[in-house]
Amino acid sequence: MEYIKNLSDEEILKKLGTREVKPRDLDEAFGVKKASELRRRFLEQQTGIELSNVGKSIIDPDNCRKNIELMIGATQVPLGYAGPVTVKGAFAEGDFFLPLATTEGALVASINRGCSIIRKCKGANVYINRSGQTRSILFNTKTIATAKRLIEWVKANDKRLKEIGKGESRFLELKKIESTVAGNNVWLRIEADTKDAMGMNMITLAAENIGSFVGENVEGAEFVSASGNLCIDKKPSVINLVKGRGKTVIAEVIVPSELIKRYLKTTADKILNLNYRKNILGSMIAGSFGYNAHFANIIAALFLATGQDLGHVVEGSQGYTTMDIIDDDLYVSVTLPSVQVGTIGGGTKVETQNECLRMLGVEGGSEPPGRNSMKFAEIVGVAVLAGELSLIGALAAKHLGKAHKELNR
Repeated sequence: MEYIKNLSDEEILKKLGTREVKPRDLDEAFGVKKASELRRRFLEQQTGIELSNVGKSIIDPDNCRKNIELMIGATQVPLGYAGPVTVKGAFAEGDFFLPLATTEGALVASINRGCSIIRKCKGANVYINRSGQTRSILFNTKTIATAKRLIEWVKANDKRLKEIGKGESRFLELKKIESTVAGNNVWLRIEADTKDAMGMNMITLAAENIGSFVGENVEGAEFVSASGNLCIDKKPSVINLVKGRGKTVIAEVIVPSELIKRYLKTTADKILNLNYRKNILGSMIAGSFGYNAHFANIIAALFLATGQDLGHVVEGSQGYTTMDIIDDDLYVSVTLPSVQVGTIGGGTKVETQNECLRMLGVEGGSEPPGRNSMKFAEIVGVAVLAGELSLIGALAAKHLGKAHKELNR
């Protein structure tokens, strides 16, 4: 690194081109901020494209060392807000403004309308049905006899394996270990409470510790991977839809018929009919795991604004929007089996995202641990409810195209 420090900027750029200097080595030599500038200048030379706007950001590159490699700047996304929306949960109670980062015109306006209607209904009820991050440890056992023996051994050593999985973590708590067999392959799907962290890093370490220990103690069982895709991470799946991953959130609101006529310009019966034919029948025929209108829109906008892992928009988009008529009023609920959020770790310390978490009152760790992430998940559930109510109402009133046109979208 001393060799690189003694070079001029022009010499470094030249040697990046000849690969005598590796782009990743610049961070250690100069810090991320200076390294980002040099890499950006190098790319400008190589592509002939000016990247001056990419370099303009209030984000401190050195604060992002754990979040990205080979940094050259930042892509900035417009940030708006919806609300306040009234949330009535065990952890989130009161009115909240929702930070939403998106480039999709009319999205924030639509969610805002849903928030307004929920507020006029005196809030939405929300609760978390289950909570637990998962990983699936994969073994090859050569024969099904060894697979059977492995499963029996795991059951007999359940307590010991949970202790090994926890390791020295102050926050991880292993809750269950479930086995699945396919031929001579065995998966151990472990589930853990990761408190205020989304928890993928800590549960992956737990999976590696458990996998190694099992492989060393069960003859004929080869530990193949800490992730065997039965978790399942960042891919659509039946197992996450049914069993859930992260936090399973259910939110509901009853909308009086007069509010539907006044603000959605339609009727409860028309919205109910559309929800059945679109979100249930349409999704079923399409083979979709998302029996909803646009969970992904709200999840993505909230996740981007608050420093969450955007890959988990995939699981977050899965879920159900259900409706019913109760005494002429419209009952609306959303069920999100896999809401994966954290208020510590990941991108939650990036300056702008951290401010958005603070805006929701969920930044950082909580006491007792886990309370902030549960509160955040409840807010996410009600935000999705607001988005669903507004969009389905617009479709039932046949106003969606009109709304986009009026907003020049």
